[in-house]
Amino acid sequence: MKRIARELVEKFPDKFTTDFEVNKRVLESVAEIPTSRLRNKIAGYITRLMTMMNSGKSSEENPETLGSASK
Repeated sequence: MKRIARELVEKFPDKFTTDFEVNKRVLESVAEIPTSRLRNKIAGYITRLMTMMNSGKSSEENPETLGSASK
């Protein structure tokens, strides 16, 4: 799930925001997610990634490296 979220953020960086509801709708248009539960989990993680990137905590980090620390 985290890998998919990171790939989507990398592929469509200008489409995602820090708003969960917006990210859910964007996911519906850019990817085929089989279940709403999985879509919500991916949208939530994307929201978290975007929030961290916008807050400046990870301005020097790549979104790919954010998930690798928690594995």
